Amino acid sequence: MNPKKKALGRGLSAILESPETDITSTDISGSFVAGAIASLPVAQIEPNPFQPREDFDPEALNDLATSIKEQGIIQPITVRKMGYDKYQLISGERRLKASKLAGIEEIPCYIRIANDQQMLEMALVENIQRESLNALEIAISYQRLIDECELTHDELSQRVGKNRTTISNYIRLLKLPAELQVSIRDGKITMGHARALINIDDEPTQITILHNIITKDLSVREVEEIVRNLSRQPVVKKSAEPRELPVEIDSKRQHIAAKLNTKVNVQLNNKGKGSIVISFNSQKELERLLSDLNG
Repeated sequence: MNPKKKALGRGLSAILESPETDITSTDISGSFVAGAIASLPVAQIEPNPFQPREDFDPEALNDLATSIKEQGIIQPITVRKMGYDKYQLISGERRLKASKLAGIEEIPCYIRIANDQQMLEMALVENIQRESLNALEIAISYQRLIDECELTHDELSQRVGKNRTTISNYIRLLKLPAELQVSIRDGKITMGHARALINIDDEPTQITILHNIITKDLSVREVEEIVRNLSRQPVVKKSAEPRELPVEIDSKRQHIAAKLNTKVNVQLNNKGKGSIVISFNSQKELERLLSDLNG
């Protein structure tokens, strides 16, 4: 048995089956029992205000709508009772949207009663487990579970069946510049690319490498090598008046190194004199660097 899947099941069922969310008395309308499965009119189900997913692939939704027309809803959605003949979606927005596209008037539902925090937690956990969220959406969902549901990292790890390192790697994506986050969201770069760029402190350098990834179709391994080269500081020969590089000059050094995809070293003395050393490993690389510099 896969221990992660088992952990996921326990995490979600612990929320769904708790006394606060699973009420077995007749509901407000007197028609259905909360906790049961019932066929409800789609028109009576309002959207979930805590839905973490923002983007739904229209083509995938149309495919699901076609499947629903032919086979019906295999997995019921989950709703909570709001009042007489009024329900609010907890989880299953993709199935609900596809049902509307398919022209389905009624949909099978699990009926639950939950407060807003339980709703948010249920929606986030369900979506992380079952939907094809992009890496940024997963990161946002993890952060919301921590902030809004007041979960510790250990509790979050148990809820979603992921180790703490994996969760931390996702959350770190939220510290990247906005342009990088948009590129993750739009699928222009992978999480592997993003994880490599997180280790660079200089934002202009991160953006320069991002553009290189997109225009030159760089692999994750190539980006990791660029980052490693940036972190390697060649040994500077001792001089009579050694001087540490000012922050603004070192930032420009990193920017040039990223643009040329090679090591660049700047030596500067207290009189303002110094040198710039651009490293290369072969004649072919030298020709490439000269071509880039001329360009």
